[in-house]
Amino acid sequence: MMKLLCFSISLVIIIGYITPAFSADAPRMTKEELMALLGNPDLIIIDVRYGSSWTGSDSKIKGAVREDPEDLKSWVDKYPKDKTIVLY
Repeated sequence: MMKLLCFSISLVIIIGYITPAFSADAPRMTKEELMALLGNPDLIIIDVRYGSSWTGSDSKIKGAVREDPEDLKSWVDKYPKDKTIVLY
């Protein structure tokens, strides 16, 4: 289980907030920083992997919300701006 969690969290680093379209200066987080925040009620983890990368993966972070990265306008405003939002 820990191996799966570490792999999932590593995706955060690899994908790195998926694309500069969100913000060229978006802060990045290490897997250790994210692991320290897991369980925090002020943390929102959004899984924005595309199609088969998401459906075919056994590695998903528990509690992460799935959103379509192509449809940013439909979901970007539903998350509070005062929370820590991590996209992976």
